Amino acid sequence: MQLSRAQLIFVLKAAAAGFAVALLYAAIAQRWLQPVTKVEIVHAAREADASRRAAARSDRISYAAAVAAAAPSVVNIYTATQTRPASGYDSPLFEQLFGDRSGVGEQNIRTGAGSGVVVSAAGYIVTNNHLIADTDEISVMLNTGEHYPARVIGSDPETDLAVIRIELQDLPAIALAPRDSLRVGDVVLAIGNPLGAGQTVTMGIVSATGRDSVGLHTFEDFIQTDAAINPGNSGGALINPRGELVGVNTAI
Repeated sequence: MQLSRAQLIFVLKAAAAGFAVALLYAAIAQRWLQPVTKVEIVHAAREADASRRAAARSDRISYAAAVAAAAPSVVNIYTATQTRPASGYDSPLFEQLFGDRSGVGEQNIRTGAGSGVVVSAAGYIVTNNHLIADTDEISVMLNTGEHYPARVIGSDPETDLAVIRIELQDLPAIALAPRDSLRVGDVVLAIGNPLGAGQTVTMGIVSATGRDSVGLHTFEDFIQTDAAINPGNSGGALINPRGELVGVNTAI
């Protein structure tokens, strides 16, 4: 019996396919049927562990990058004011009898602590006016722990803002968020020096914007947030998750 041309082609194709399958099976058998070494097991375990760590990192919600960007621009501010304790020598009667003895008595030093934000590499720092008003000495501690004396450049009690300066160049100035970019519900971070304990970060959301009837100052445009703001946070930075400045912490 003689095969037709079509039948011959079919037989040849079948034979070629069977040969290919045989080669594939041989390769698989050679790879997977040989004993697995201890080195390969350890390598596979390390790869699985690395994959788990990568997955954990991808699922983690962290604002560490924002804090790292903004924290060097937030400074601690310390103030000192000389005060004289009140005494009977300040009364008009004693002044008539014994002359002006207002200098009698030891002077006390009243100290305060707060925060500020570097807004210019040339050493300009924004803070609250109530922190530095009527003080005799102002000291700024940078994020690096270095202390520098500061002087008042300008202040505005009506908005409770002030600008001070330290004689230092190339300071890390904070980035400013675009105007009107803040929305109710946005996450914000407060960076400051609460209770004089050192730089601290707290987190919350924007509860409201445009608060103008709080009754603290003449001109008000407050951001309300549930981020913890404690004494000493005054003048510190309120930042968004990109590390940009959106406000200055002012009141509890």
